Amino acid sequence: MRIKPAEMPVPFRNSPRAVDVAVLEQMFDQIPDAAFFVKDVEGRYTAVNHSLIERHGLKRKSQALGRRPCDICPGDFGLIPSRQDAEVLRHNRPLLDYLEMHWQSPHEPCWCLTTKLPLHDAAGKVVGLIGISRDLRAPIKSQEIPASVATALHRFEQELSESATPSRLAAWSGLNPARFARLMKRFFGLTPSQYITKARIAKASALLRETDRTVADVAAACGFADHSSFTRAFRKVAGISPTQFRDMNRTPP
Repeated sequence: MRIKPAEMPVPFRNSPRAVDVAVLEQMFDQIPDAAFFVKDVEGRYTAVNHSLIERHGLKRKSQALGRRPCDICPGDFGLIPSRQDAEVLRHNRPLLDYLEMHWQSPHEPCWCLTTKLPLHDAAGKVVGLIGISRDLRAPIKSQEIPASVATALHRFEQELSESATPSRLAAWSGLNPARFARLMKRFFGLTPSQYITKARIAKASALLRETDRTVADVAAACGFADHSSFTRAFRKVAGISPTQFRDMNRTPP
């Protein structure tokens, strides 16, 4: 595979690691299922890979460099990652494997796990952040999942009960919670809690697109206590409300 020359990233001021960032950028240009980025202390992109550019519907890296997510994405699509960046930078605290529904231009949803780490200068001062957002894809064939785990997950997905918890799923599988969690991470790349959230929101997304059921009905069908808790959970992972999602993505029943 031929490595394309990377556009020169904007280096951090007084940073000795601009060359390292350029190498990382070139490497991540070869990984289409992960968006890679480096940002300065103001949350502005200083390096990105081709996957991130494609997801935003841009043609060139220069269209993103020096700008924040809220500058290139409309509404909450840009505000939410910019707020995440501000929290990481302000509190010097990483964001690890955060489950999100991202959007590939124009309105195609995809599930991702996002990690953002603060970057420091030689004196330990936060000067920016580095991160990746990895697509969640089916890594294995269903027949490779242990029968006990498959049975528990099938039971949950059929019911999407509000009472379903990681410990309850582990009990349904006949495994202790620690063993069950390790298997979930191995087979799906998710914690049991993340799997539960993804299953509920994915089902809700389908119902919002394909049926005329009210948001409250969809919430109840997908295991949420009420309309408000559903809206909060949906917005947390999708960046928009269920109603906004329906308006953007609904298909005729």
